Amino acid sequence: MLEKTTRINYLFDFYQSLLTPKQRSYMILYYLDDFSLGEIAEEYEVSRQAVYDNIRRTEVMLEEYEEKLLLFQKFQERQQLFQQLKDLSNKEGTVKNELLNIIERLEKLD
Repeated sequence: MLEKTTRINYLFDFYQSLLTPKQRSYMILYYLDDFSLGEIAEEYEVSRQAVYDNIRRTEVMLEEYEEKLLLFQKFQERQQLFQQLKDLSNKEGTVKNELLNIIERLEKLD
């Protein structure tokens, strides 16, 4: 569950500008402010089921955006490459070709 929540939070960070204000609000309350479905429903004077449906549809939309735009995937790849660069820079006698290869891979991500 924590892994899913973390993924949704990242996707939300990348794609929130593509959501409606209501979708953004529900996602912020549910995922960032840790409101329950019932609390959100009470706040907006709608049913708990309506909140649940909206959040699930929004999650699907976020996944579809990621499938098409790959912003989160590129972010993760970039983080891995930066870590590899850090690891290589800490080694004695760093191999220049390895560093150049990682830099080229980073450039291709954008």
